[in-house]
Amino acid sequence: MEHSLDIERLEREVKNVYRNVAETPTEEFHFEMGRELAERLGYPPADLDRIPAEAVESFAGVGYHFDLADIREGDDVLDLGSGSGTDAFVAALHVGDTGSVTGLDMTDEQLEKARRLREEAGMDGVSFERGYIEELPFEDATFDVVISNGVINLSAEKERVFAEASRVLASGGRLAISDIVSERRMPERIKTDADLWAACIGGAEQVDSYTTTVEAAGFEVTDVRDNTRYQFISDRAANACQTYGVKSISLSAHK
Repeated sequence: MEHSLDIERLEREVKNVYRNVAETPTEEFHFEMGRELAERLGYPPADLDRIPAEAVESFAGVGYHFDLADIREGDDVLDLGSGSGTDAFVAALHVGDTGSVTGLDMTDEQLEKARRLREEAGMDGVSFERGYIEELPFEDATFDVVISNGVINLSAEKERVFAEASRVLASGGRLAISDIVSERRMPERIKTDADLWAACIGGAEQVDSYTTTVEAAGFEVTDVRDNTRYQFISDRAANACQTYGVKSISLSAHK
């Protein structure tokens, strides 16, 4: 972790961005959002048709990983940084009536929206909890699958995130995530820019270091693939991508 990064300011910036994602999804961001993005990344339209449209409207993921997650009926699933609930609701389609899905997020406005949409849709097997991905409020070996989409790069303590994911997964549990990484190390001026962190750029770890961190938490990485259909849209973010090889990947691992 870079000591010159103001962690408290980072949290404020991230919450501010994702508050706006929840409340004003038509606003301009560094990144794309919504159903068109979700379909381009690989979400089946039939799945998106079955979940709340307002959740999809605020979808700000960076990849598709449900094929890697191999979620089965009866699984208990945890979504790290669940936002307005798109991935949690999609996961609920896979776990059926005998499974459960828990979304975790630190932004109150995202939680309020996700909980409202869950109630309106009557999706009783889904719950949304407030918390931090570096310190999960769950017992050991609680879940069969942990998923996350475009969130772990926002954390300045990625080692803790993966250690916590491993802790709450049962033996043989699966990790399936999409996230932003870089091919080259970025300079301090980018890695200490809270605005670029909140835009999913500043916190991008070099891909080799990223997978090493996953493995150090007790996982065996089974698949890593580039999400070539994901792109940033602001000039500032796009420039960082071109210069430092910032890109989206999807990764799967087993405990």
